[in-house]
Amino acid sequence: MKIWVVLLTIVTGSLNAQAPNKAVWFDESLTFEARAEALINAMTLDEKITQAIDGSQPIPRLGVPEYNWWNESLHGVARNGRATVFPQAIGLAATFDEDLIFKVANAISDEARAKFNASLDIGNRGRYAGLTFWTPNVNIFRDPRWGRGQETYGEDPFLTSRIGVSFVRGLQGDDPKYLKAAACAKHYLVHSGPEELRHEFDAIASEKDIYETYLPAFEALVVEAKVEGVMGAYNRVLGEPACGSPRFLQKILREDWNFNGYVVSDCWAISDFHLYHKVTQTPEESAALALNSGVNLNCGNTYPHLKKSIEQGLTSEEVLDKSLKQLFLTRFRLGFFDKKSSVPFNKIGEEVVDSEKHRAIAREAAVKSIVLLKNNGNLLPLKKDLKSVYIVGPHASSEEVLLGNYYGLTSNTSTILDGIVSKVSTGTSINYKQGILAYRDNVNPIDWSTGEAKNSEVMVAVMGISGLYEGEEGEALASEDKGDRLTNIRLPQNQIDYVKKLKKDTDTPLVLILTGGSPIALPEIEELADAILFVWYPGEEGGNATADVLFGDANPSGKLPLTFPYSVDQLPPFEDYTMKGRTYRYMEQKPQFPFGFGLSYSTFKYADLKLTTKKGTVDVEATIENTGSVAGTEVVQLYVSSPLAGKGDPFSSLKSFEKVDLQPGEKKAVVFELDRKAFVQYENDGQEVIRKGEYTLKVAGASPGERSESLGAPMLTSAGINARKIFK
Repeated sequence: MKIWVVLLTIVTGSLNAQAPNKAVWFDESLTFEARAEALINAMTLDEKITQAIDGSQPIPRLGVPEYNWWNESLHGVARNGRATVFPQAIGLAATFDEDLIFKVANAISDEARAKFNASLDIGNRGRYAGLTFWTPNVNIFRDPRWGRGQETYGEDPFLTSRIGVSFVRGLQGDDPKYLKAAACAKHYLVHSGPEELRHEFDAIASEKDIYETYLPAFEALVVEAKVEGVMGAYNRVLGEPACGSPRFLQKILREDWNFNGYVVSDCWAISDFHLYHKVTQTPEESAALALNSGVNLNCGNTYPHLKKSIEQGLTSEEVLDKSLKQLFLTRFRLGFFDKKSSVPFNKIGEEVVDSEKHRAIAREAAVKSIVLLKNNGNLLPLKKDLKSVYIVGPHASSEEVLLGNYYGLTSNTSTILDGIVSKVSTGTSINYKQGILAYRDNVNPIDWSTGEAKNSEVMVAVMGISGLYEGEEGEALASEDKGDRLTNIRLPQNQIDYVKKLKKDTDTPLVLILTGGSPIALPEIEELADAILFVWYPGEEGGNATADVLFGDANPSGKLPLTFPYSVDQLPPFEDYTMKGRTYRYMEQKPQFPFGFGLSYSTFKYADLKLTTKKGTVDVEATIENTGSVAGTEVVQLYVSSPLAGKGDPFSSLKSFEKVDLQPGEKKAVVFELDRKAFVQYENDGQEVIRKGEYTLKVAGASPGERSESLGAPMLTSAGINARKIFK
């Protein structure tokens, strides 16, 4: 009798597992919409609720497998083992290279598919093993004190839009039916610190700032790149929780932009409604507010209360059904309910993961991200046959500074010390001592390094900060401000003191290499260093890339995607979300290094500015010449200033850019085509307008301003044009 019971159980279990495969939602001849609706209609209410949470539970009777939505790929597949580690996002922005960003993201999504396929083979369906990536972060890096600014593409809405669109397109692929991976634009909206207050803060911004600064990148990713997901932020915006705002989630996102993807809450953001924002009283009210406002997926633990929300009449099963449809459309677009052979990306094998090809892309990206801030007397590039090099600093041999945050892991890292050692002549004497601790004074006061360093032909000091010092609230272990840098954006004082000691009473040249994901103010030591390279968090090939630039195998072409102030004294209050006084667009004071700035081993001359108006466009042409002795790449930038520049409107705004490769003595004409959108401003009520009067256009090697001119950035200025007349 017991034997028959066991056999019956085995047979029944087998039938139950196979029967769902014949269901409508597995019929590939039907549309994804029809299949998603059929599947949802077959679920019980309890089953539906389990699918609205980031750790979606399996429904064996319907053939629905377990799926965890939470995955990250900010600069490589993250938190899931072996993967290529590309430069941190802020470094990718410094390349000003849309084609390169697409190539990086395409490599990431190849690895994502390979790892997903391999994860299924071993039954790993947990967190970070899926294909819904909560990246890119297209928040505006409005204040250099924000520790998570390193995850963004900088302070400018236009640059953020262009880099973000390229990243999404590379991540999602171009198959007409299936997504290679699903990208997600975050954190929507008006989110950029402080970290300590993010669960309770109300971001008050003018309608002008919302439309001109905070919305454009999200709009570009939704409208142009067709991003599959959008993540709501923790904070409130103008009194409404970002994950509970019908205006931003329904009116603007769904109706104005025709968004056809899913919305996910930031993790545990919905519980913030009643715990911190106090806009609701109970989890049931919070769950209903989020669902009714348009949040499809709850990362957290609030949507399990939806059954009681429905019983209390706060929302309905019909609203839940409509919401779930968006989630299942994403899963269908990823090919989760189709035969393995139907989805082309299932053919991608494990050999692509951290492959030589992808490491080469990581190295290229790191090289092109490096910004040369100073090069007195053309000290750089260094000769490879130097007699002696002395390397010091807490980050020379550090793998931590390669990673930033939200990173993958690899055994192929190249530290900056590794890169330098591999580059110089076999006969060159190289010495290395860390010299100091990264963020505090040494316990042992004995110093053998500075005296020895002064006796070398050149000193290389690798300083800066790391993800231990800036980042998300729980990850920056060395931060006193939960990941932010509230009172000081300089180098740590012990590093400043050490650089001063290195240069005291010596003529030995000093090259300062800085790591970091945000502006580092250098007023005390800028004059001490003979050359300064800012290398960000450059990824696994960061050491090799730094050495490529340091020794002239590559010519630096990176440009700052944000402004470097002299100190926090130049900044408005961190909690103030108005743009007045912030970024190159509104900053009245002279910065240390301006947005868009970066030197080269070449020199460039700009000439022959021409404007041509056509029906619906303005063409801007300029000639760029390499007047140096080596081949180089220049990022040519186009800025527009309205008739009210500095009087409510930005002083100038980036509206286009182009990278130009030039041999010594070579000239090229660069043509920018501007449409109406490049001249639109917004009033304080959110209405768009083209101003009366004359607009000014500048073609430049850095953002316009006195500091850019003093640093020698090329610049051409147009005569005024009447944009209202052209775009009437």
